[in-house]
Amino acid sequence: MAKIRIAQYWAAGCGGCDVALLDIDEKILGVAEIADIAFWPIAVDAKVKDVEAMPDGYITATLFNGAIRNSENEHMAKLLRQKSAILVSFGSCACFGGIPGLANVTNKKDILEYVYWHTPTSDNVEHVLPTPHWQAPEGEVEIPVLYDTVMTLDQVVDVDYYMPGCPPTTNLINEFLGIVEKHVKEGAALPPKGSVIASQKTLCDECPRTRTTKKIDRIYMPYEIDIDPEKCMLEQGIICLGPSTRAGCGAKCILANQPCRGCMGPTAEVLDQGGSMLSALASIFTIGNQESQLNEDDILELMAQVKDPLGTFYAFTMPASIIKRKVKEKKATTASKEA
Repeated sequence: MAKIRIAQYWAAGCGGCDVALLDIDEKILGVAEIADIAFWPIAVDAKVKDVEAMPDGYITATLFNGAIRNSENEHMAKLLRQKSAILVSFGSCACFGGIPGLANVTNKKDILEYVYWHTPTSDNVEHVLPTPHWQAPEGEVEIPVLYDTVMTLDQVVDVDYYMPGCPPTTNLINEFLGIVEKHVKEGAALPPKGSVIASQKTLCDECPRTRTTKKIDRIYMPYEIDIDPEKCMLEQGIICLGPSTRAGCGAKCILANQPCRGCMGPTAEVLDQGGSMLSALASIFTIGNQESQLNEDDILELMAQVKDPLGTFYAFTMPASIIKRKVKEKKATTASKEA
């Protein structure tokens, strides 16, 4: 039996997804039986030029993790799409933008100026900023161009399958590898294109905690109270994104007595994870029959209980959300004002 070829690439992310592939323990031996590593920068010595020399479709499956943050990320996404029969959006950053996607609340200019001009550790009196090309004594140095907007993998190239998680759990990785193995050894059909390798249910559907009637009068941060390990987090006033988040992770955070932060992303029925969760949270606030009597100060007081709303509701999914990024309106020009 001819071996298949797999690749793993790390774009804008923390690197946890690369390590997650090693966490499958003895299953890695089964992978070695059916697959050769065609490209995996942190594990084998292969160069980009080696990938560029491969025939199109040469790699059977590529697990691409990380968001698209700069020109190198985009180049590698397009290159690996061209050279791979199957491209998997692997992990929350590739699927939804992940934590790097929170950079969309600002812009490249402000980020670079803060990092290189204003941080306490920066000694940059000449206010020099990185430039894509620099002529050094040893020759020209070229670095990737930082983009103004963080993008998901499927906003740049066509994606075959999605495996969410920060990082994807071993059960999901094993499930996908089992699918590929059966396809190779037995000719079993692959899932429909666009399938998500995870549960179709919400985390609440699989959560073991007891739920009664969700009604709360205030929000708590997890460190502010002693969390009851048997009771629903939301019913204790702790924001848990379970109602708007896809299951399949094994509820690891919940079992560790911490609320879900939403790294598995939304289910197929949810258009916008953050918006869905905001709606769910609004429905459980106890305001009695006074809703029509709430003034602006009352509403602001309720909203103030949610610390860092953007980071809470869109921590992993901002680039994939309806919002996508913060936008500044351009000032009207003199001509447009006169029109």
